[in-house]
Amino acid sequence: MTQLESQICCRLLLAHYGQIVAKVGTHLIRTGCQPLRLIANDTETPIDQVKKALCVLIHHNFASYHVHKRGFVEYEVHHAPIIRILRYARYIYSAKTLYGDTGELIIEELLQNGKMTMSGAVKKVSDRLLETMEDSKTREYSETSSTFIRLVQTHFLQKCGIVSESVTAEGAHPSPAPTLVADEAEMYTVPTLGVTGQGKRRRTSGEGCEPKSKRSKQEHAEQELAPDDGIYWQVNFERFHQHFRDQVIVAAVGSKLDQTCSEIVRTMLRMSEVTTSSSSSHTQPLSSNEIFRAIPAGYNLSKQVLDQYLTLLSDDPIEFVGKSGDSGGGMYVINLHRALASLARATVESVVQERFGSRSARIFRLLLRKRHLEQKQVEDFAMIPAKEAKEMMYQMLSDNYMSLQEIPKTPDHAPSRTFYLYTVNLLPTARMILQRCYKTVVNLIDRREYETRENKRLLEKSQRIEAIMASMQATGAEEQQLQEIEEMITAPEQQQLETLKHNVNMLDSSENQVDETIFILESYINSTRIEKEVPNKRGGGGV
Repeated sequence: MTQLESQICCRLLLAHYGQIVAKVGTHLIRTGCQPLRLIANDTETPIDQVKKALCVLIHHNFASYHVHKRGFVEYEVHHAPIIRILRYARYIYSAKTLYGDTGELIIEELLQNGKMTMSGAVKKVSDRLLETMEDSKTREYSETSSTFIRLVQTHFLQKCGIVSESVTAEGAHPSPAPTLVADEAEMYTVPTLGVTGQGKRRRTSGEGCEPKSKRSKQEHAEQELAPDDGIYWQVNFERFHQHFRDQVIVAAVGSKLDQTCSEIVRTMLRMSEVTTSSSSSHTQPLSSNEIFRAIPAGYNLSKQVLDQYLTLLSDDPIEFVGKSGDSGGGMYVINLHRALASLARATVESVVQERFGSRSARIFRLLLRKRHLEQKQVEDFAMIPAKEAKEMMYQMLSDNYMSLQEIPKTPDHAPSRTFYLYTVNLLPTARMILQRCYKTVVNLIDRREYETRENKRLLEKSQRIEAIMASMQATGAEEQQLQEIEEMITAPEQQQLETLKHNVNMLDSSENQVDETIFILESYINSTRIEKEVPNKRGGGGV
């Protein structure tokens, strides 16, 4: 792990989970695995607080534990799940677009709590939805439960591991830590629950008490939600990442070709979204007949036109779609890893263009295409004067966007008898830009904290006035009284609040945009790692 990843994890833990969790988590990130007492001693934190911090980290899958060979338990923090906090808003928004307000609140509750039972999530979301509805309307638990089941069926939610019930051998010492076992066959199986009852509104102090009969009915409904006690659910981040990847691929095809091509690719991805694992290099082969039957009816595509589009997609140089056979009218797949490489390449090219200009980007694209070129060849192919080309290449070389390879003609490595070839390695360049994106996020978080800290007094004053106005509106205050309270914030202060709100919104938007770049680069780097591991596994099986 790099220092920048450690910094961003520290900032995110501090902002979302408090100082103690951030101190324990950052310490474990920097030191690696440690037992409980050593963590307490090194961080100078009471052992009870360290236990609570570790519970929070484990509950949100930020940390794990294992039994050392000497018999004590060690704890380890993983940086990747912590960095995913940047993407929480995107997870929630995606659930809203796919499953409406109910799906949005279910994902939000699970992200806030880490793990929840289905009954607990259904009850809490139903109560929250009822708060926004009119007094005369109700919210059945079964309505929320059906959305929860759909999220599980599409693998956006998955079951957590359960404690192993293995019997300890006679005379052997029991394990100091429980072992969690995840049954893949049951990971997306929803237990049968008698989900009945309605959500209830939270009563304020000024409202009357509920009748005893009504309270007993609601308590009975809550008791009926208990049969799934011990079965916990969590957000399947890999499934969300698969959805984000598919969205980026569809958008890229639409911008490169046309809307019909993007809809065909969207259909192919939707047909294989559950059957294709997130680490697969391509989707399951689909025949043109299957694709034709799954295309939305609004496009009115004939089978002949669809085949022409599929041929166009498979012959396109971007190679997002490949052909794997001729049976069933032709078998087609989406080349996922190749698509991620193309997207990462386009991202890196745009970074080079923004940083060095369009002419430098031309040289960069030329080297990506030709692989190895001498300086004179670069000048000729890019049609750039020698002096300017030399300056641009040396600038990108010094910033590690390209590299120089020496190929000597003779063993003495004399400069006059040596080829100097410029080249671009996409993978190291993507890793370097990814680290710079992490640094950008750290700077954005620091700037947002600075803006909030500098305007702390004004923010507290604004919050107090809003609370006073809300309480007076609830008691039926006159309009003149409310206007007098509003005037407690002067015009310059109001302008300062508007400027602060604008700056914070800009920082949040920038953070989301940087995270989109981080996602593409991380997905590409992970795909290259998987491609390297698969041949090793295949090669290790023979003898």
